[in-house]
Amino acid sequence: MPDPEILADADAVAIAAARAIAAEAREAVAARGRFAFAVSGGRTPWQMLRALAGEPLPWERIHVFQVDERVAPAGDPDRNLTHLRESLVSRVDLPAGNLHAMPVERDDLAAGAAAYARELAAAAGGVLDLVHLGLGPDGHTASLVPGDPVLEVWDADVAVTGPYAGRCRMTLTYPAIDRARRILWVVTGAEKSPVLPRLDAGDRSIPAGRVRADRAMILADVAAAAGLPPERRGTEGR
Repeated sequence: MPDPEILADADAVAIAAARAIAAEAREAVAARGRFAFAVSGGRTPWQMLRALAGEPLPWERIHVFQVDERVAPAGDPDRNLTHLRESLVSRVDLPAGNLHAMPVERDDLAAGAAAYARELAAAAGGVLDLVHLGLGPDGHTASLVPGDPVLEVWDADVAVTGPYAGRCRMTLTYPAIDRARRILWVVTGAEKSPVLPRLDAGDRSIPAGRVRADRAMILADVAAAAGLPPERRGTEGR
């Protein structure tokens, strides 16, 4: 894992993450004619996406996927899609067909997961250019949560999890995440300081630690990075 980049606060992390995504988008469009990326939810990510909306990008060549989604009705504030639409989609000229929402309103969620995997294959050849991930205080990422059978799904790119924090969820699995050309970790808040060193060290006892590290970059704020050893703090507090 490369040294984490540590910034002053969550606002600075959000801006840096938006710039990193924009740079990857421009490179991917120049190289392959399109950029396909998947985003997770959370307060800092919504800031990140608002900042990304201000970047001059060829949105007609960009495809937006979800890393995970709660099983909840359309428009529910628990839905990542609700915030994704407000933070990014409503602010840019993204073609309607380029937003790929997880079909969590289906009666048959397993069939919905399989359909989403096919959608990913059709739009991006099954390989995302970038996956944005967060880190939970319990070491989860995406909806890959401790103790859930989804942690052992290796034959599907999308799966359904059992209830976690009151909701069942649909999530990208390790195979889909690990094939991404770039993995961007965005980690903010003091509650993450005990677990960020474990991610950084590749601790496979937490779900996040099982994600491949060689294509990853970590952007963290000073509060989240407090538990890292000094030699792993890279650039700090900019």
